[in-house]
Amino acid sequence: MICRRCLVSGRVQGVWYRGSTRRKAENLGLTGYARNLPDGRVEVLACGPPAAVDTLCDWLWQGSAHAEVSDVQCEPVEQAPPPAFVIA
Repeated sequence: MICRRCLVSGRVQGVWYRGSTRRKAENLGLTGYARNLPDGRVEVLACGPPAAVDTLCDWLWQGSAHAEVSDVQCEPVEQAPPPAFVIA
């Protein structure tokens, strides 16, 4: 199990990005969260098997149908995986 924190920039707030991310993460069996940041970005924490976390990190470039992602920056983090994937 690994955890990775990603910051997603672009038009990602108010376009169902967090909800789509939660659905994708749950389908991959991941835990973590997606939350809006005051600067307009979305922060995503993804925890689970490395291949599934990689899949979600790649998917973050796509996001929801109305999102326009301009950048995704991911970094590994050392923490205990949360019990579920939530929208914060």
